[in-house]
Amino acid sequence: MHKNKEELLIHLEDSIDFAKKLGRVSEEQWRTPIAKDKWTIAEVFGHLTPWDEFVLNDRLPFFFNETTLPKGPDVDELNRQSAEISRNNSKEDTIANFINVRRNLIIAINNIDDELWDKEKSLGDRTITLYEYLDGFKEHDLHHFEQINKINNVKQHL
Repeated sequence: MHKNKEELLIHLEDSIDFAKKLGRVSEEQWRTPIAKDKWTIAEVFGHLTPWDEFVLNDRLPFFFNETTLPKGPDVDELNRQSAEISRNNSKEDTIANFINVRRNLIIAINNIDDELWDKEKSLGDRTITLYEYLDGFKEHDLHHFEQINKINNVKQHL
């Protein structure tokens, strides 16, 4: 297995474990902002799933053919919509949805041939490999996991 593929798959599996641990935080903690005037844990965590769906539906199927990648969503609008959904959904539903979509992403990535990990694709005005592209999503996850881990009274549950 390609080293970068293995590294990414490990991260994705670890993120499911993180999600399961979030199930142990109280409802009050789940609805606690990560900082003053910032999103709640629910909103931060809930916005990850639409991005996984975007990768599954609008990036991976197009990354290896000769067509241009579909235009990405309006970042602010997607994040606003996903935060609103997360405010209204239960913690259990938000976590279950994340795990379901993340598992589908794991399957899709696992099915990518190793030799394709270093293939380059034009994305806007730059050229990027699949690994570089997906590594950006991994870093996005880790940034938000770190924010959640820093909240008082939440870390003890994780």
